[in-house]
Amino acid sequence: MTDQTASLADRLSFAAPVRPAAGILPSSKIGEVAMVGRGDPDVIPLWFGEGDLTTPDFINAAATKALQAGETFYTWQRGIPELRDAIAAYTQRVYGIDCGPERITVSGSGMQAILLTCQALVGPGDNAVIIGPIWPNIVSCVEIQQGEPRMVDLTFDGSSWSLDLDRLFAAVDDRTRLIFVNTPNNPTGWTMPSEMQKALLDFCRARRIWLVADEVYARIVYDRPVAPSFLEHAGPDDPLIVVQSFSKPWAMTGWRLGWITSPDNFGDLLAKLTQFNTSGSPAFLQHGALAAINEGEEFLAQMVERCRVGREVVLQGLSRFPRVRIARPDAAFYAFFAVDGMDDSLEFAKRLVRESKVGIAPGIAFGAGGEGYLRLCFASAPERLHKAMDRMAPLLA
Repeated sequence: MTDQTASLADRLSFAAPVRPAAGILPSSKIGEVAMVGRGDPDVIPLWFGEGDLTTPDFINAAATKALQAGETFYTWQRGIPELRDAIAAYTQRVYGIDCGPERITVSGSGMQAILLTCQALVGPGDNAVIIGPIWPNIVSCVEIQQGEPRMVDLTFDGSSWSLDLDRLFAAVDDRTRLIFVNTPNNPTGWTMPSEMQKALLDFCRARRIWLVADEVYARIVYDRPVAPSFLEHAGPDDPLIVVQSFSKPWAMTGWRLGWITSPDNFGDLLAKLTQFNTSGSPAFLQHGALAAINEGEEFLAQMVERCRVGREVVLQGLSRFPRVRIARPDAAFYAFFAVDGMDDSLEFAKRLVRESKVGIAPGIAFGAGGEGYLRLCFASAPERLHKAMDRMAPLLA
């Protein structure tokens, strides 16, 4: 076992044993790269999944007002009623779906929503079929529950990403408890077509398997107002859980707020699990989220346009390098590109930090199917992205 893959239990000395499922969790490979440039003000940080804009003032003001009004006590485990009502109205407004607040649960981030879902569905010996490359935390959530993550990777043909549904279905067996899909996808920007969503949901219905859809990038999309959603094909009792987040659309990554749309009877289970995890998200922060979802369309449009410009800067910049192959992302705010001749994306990303002063994520962080690729977040000012492209040129040429 190398230093990079050594478990927490191997690297630290404990006074008593820890659970193997916790001790063997890998460290963040994106974090490893970030540590190389930590404290260097000259590094352009494009490694994490966030832009360079701070949360807008109208959201901050709503949270501040609630804080000053004394909204600092224990609160509803599934979220304050006003926010759940607003999310239900937002679902109707954006997707045209009648979805009552009884199906909505506010979570302490999209990440916690995924963890709660795994706590509810996955146990020792179970497996979860996961479409990759993908943000790695879902894999670790399954492993924490002593389940087996089964990866089925998208295919890249040099110009676009695609999914073989038959291969996905073949990975399912009688121990499969859920299929997990992130669409729009981090890191590739691939978006599952609506007809494929319907086919996948039909399969899960027939097999009595949960379908968990991470749709946190649904509003960061460039050819339509919103990406296709599994909610558009589902009834209120279908085995579907959709995860959303306030982080990406409204520049609220540090707020740690998200929400889950589920069958209404699943909400009682989520409330119990929330009780044992956090007891609920802070009420004053939820008032900021309420402002975001009710008043945030103008800011969201500006965010998407900023990312659209950033996408073009990066695509044009990368097109200069014959070694680079990339698919134009349909959505999200990442360029996920292959570099011919690169066989260790983690070391290459570290080298970029040291020699080019640009921080991007190694493809191996998103699973074995990501090796040979790098991920760059383009949700930044164009001038910063132009500078990053120029700095990377010597290593990518």
